[in-house]
Amino acid sequence: MSSPVADYFAGKTLMLTGGTGFIGKVLVEKILRCCPDVDKIYLLIRPKAGQDPVDRIKKEFSDCKLYDKLRKTQPNYDKKLIPICSDLVKPNLGLSEEDAARLQDEVHILFHSAATIRFDEKLKLSLELNVVGCQKIIELSRKMKKLEVFEHISTAYAHCDKQHIEEIFYPPPADVDKLMDAVSWMTDDMIDKITPQLLGKKPNTYTFTKAIAEHKIMELGKGLPICVVRPSIVGAAWKDPFPGWIDNLNGPSGLFIACGKGFINTMIGDKDVVFDLNPVDFVVNMMITAAWHTAVTRPTSIPLYNCVTSPKNPFRVGQMTSIQEIYQKIPLEKALRRPSAAFTTNQPLFEYRFAIGSRIPCYLMDLYLRSIGKRPRMVKISNQLTRVVHTLKYFTQNDWVWTNHNTATLQAALSESDRKVYFMDVAEIHWPTYLEQWCIGTKQYILNEDMLAIPAAKRHLRMLRNFRWAFNTLLLILVWRFLIARSQLARNLWHLVTNLFFKFVRFFGISSTQ
Repeated sequence: MSSPVADYFAGKTLMLTGGTGFIGKVLVEKILRCCPDVDKIYLLIRPKAGQDPVDRIKKEFSDCKLYDKLRKTQPNYDKKLIPICSDLVKPNLGLSEEDAARLQDEVHILFHSAATIRFDEKLKLSLELNVVGCQKIIELSRKMKKLEVFEHISTAYAHCDKQHIEEIFYPPPADVDKLMDAVSWMTDDMIDKITPQLLGKKPNTYTFTKAIAEHKIMELGKGLPICVVRPSIVGAAWKDPFPGWIDNLNGPSGLFIACGKGFINTMIGDKDVVFDLNPVDFVVNMMITAAWHTAVTRPTSIPLYNCVTSPKNPFRVGQMTSIQEIYQKIPLEKALRRPSAAFTTNQPLFEYRFAIGSRIPCYLMDLYLRSIGKRPRMVKISNQLTRVVHTLKYFTQNDWVWTNHNTATLQAALSESDRKVYFMDVAEIHWPTYLEQWCIGTKQYILNEDMLAIPAAKRHLRMLRNFRWAFNTLLLILVWRFLIARSQLARNLWHLVTNLFFKFVRFFGISSTQ
């Protein structure tokens, strides 16, 4: 069946920043599999010490399980992937004259998704990557002779200081020119001290710099065929290329594994708050179709797409507690404790539960590791988990309302065949099933654990349960013995209970003989 989207991409040359990231890899797979006649994809890759870009492409794309389905239909798909050394923080993006000329002469479609997604990134580096890097990409795009569409990937939380977020541009959170000028001469210590004041109501440098980047797109992108996609919190794949695909510990995935391993049993959050989750395949489908729609309709103003699920199929924070049952049914290997997951809005209660359930056991584990001559690492993991929980609490304790009329219009513009290929109807997502697939994905694709070893992992959980029961029983006996030794009231209570018990036994013994 004919596909207008695939027909448009046929023969086109693409450029992608952030191609080695989670979204980028899924985007490349989807384009190559569903638009097989695409000419080539230039991947701007930051060079790493001792690692050739071609070798990095092979590691990230050729040897990755994500591409198994594609590999069956297009064994030589990697021939269309062309790495180009580039660095967003360097002048002219770190491009050689030859590479810059190739991009300017050949590229039809540009996807800019490269960014630092660390919430606690230093403001200066976050500005360099998310704002200055975006400016440089815009400058490069203006020199592209065949450019038909430039798609910028933002975030649905760029304007999270507003409760109602529409598909429009908002004023920047600061005077951009003055901010950039000040940061250029300030020391790192000076910037760190004023960062909280600069952020204002923004929770972190990521949302702050993403909001500024959107302003730069609006300001500097006039006359360019631009569109902006704003995904919310991106999670594992729903069904494409296969359910549960995930390859990083960012966002909820790290916490899911921590709960499954028993490192953490309580998180900060309001169970009734809507937590806008987006499967990565939904995000990628919108990215591809938004690029197609922008190119063929040539809108007079820059369209923005809020890529969110909550308006049609809300997911609530409390639903994440089901990962406890999932990880008990499909356990992770070598868990520290039995899986447990709960949310509380009470900060002192969280700190108490975290200390008892994570920090103290981690200190004890590190003492054990030191005693056998191994490097202690558990306390470090515990501290990292604390930072993650506190980083995410802003998003698990607050609600937002997004409009997504442009998204609905985009979906309506697709042909019947393309709606099936580039599915975006979030009403079809069954969240309990999706969470189970996600948890299985963390086990298979992040931890690389064998599903055939599940019976052994279950035996390990039973051993942990028995150990906990035995420990609690022993602790109760010791406490009670201490009370009996120190308190006359406790001794009297003990004698009363034992007398009642033996009377009870004698009564039923006599009754049974009659």
